[in-house]
Amino acid sequence: MSRRGVLLVISGPSGVGKGTTIKRLFEIEDNLYFSVSATTRKPREGEIDGVHYSFKTKEQFEHDIETGEMLEHAVFSGNYYGTPKSAVEEKLLNGKDVILDIEIQGAKNVKRMLPEAVLVYILPPSIEELKKRLIGRNTEDEESLAKRLHTAYSELHEAPDMYDYFIVNDTVENAAVKIKDIIEGERCSKAAMQEVLKQILEEAENLA
Repeated sequence: MSRRGVLLVISGPSGVGKGTTIKRLFEIEDNLYFSVSATTRKPREGEIDGVHYSFKTKEQFEHDIETGEMLEHAVFSGNYYGTPKSAVEEKLLNGKDVILDIEIQGAKNVKRMLPEAVLVYILPPSIEELKKRLIGRNTEDEESLAKRLHTAYSELHEAPDMYDYFIVNDTVENAAVKIKDIIEGERCSKAAMQEVLKQILEEAENLA
């Protein structure tokens, strides 16, 4: 009997290195599926439907919200973004461990709809290091930098009551290995193995 996959939600402040860490995680762990987000924005040059995003019309997206197909969604710059539920459920049922890279409000909604979700928050070694990384991207002006740091402060106050695990991203390699360890631990947890345990107990009763 195949086990149900682990649903891992990864969050963290902008600039903490989530994307790089997740990329490294996929290089050292095989049984993973990265959930492709849906959006109503137009594809950019080179973007492929179903690979970079699942591109939908506003009407399609709103229908998916109404029918409960979106695990979580938000609006940015006038466009919807969200996580389709059916694709995640399919992969989990097939034993794939699913990775979601979403912000803290989205993580709340996923946990509400799928309580089995394991929430991981990536921390910077320090606020000074986070600031240094944001500046190093050369994409932030003074106002944008201040806004991102303010958001990080707010999240760091809220996250302790929400998340199951916290990982300090001192190096990408260390952070990726720690997430891999979390996944392996969750695979062996009582909750993850309920169906297998149930079958073994039934077999034992039949032999008694």
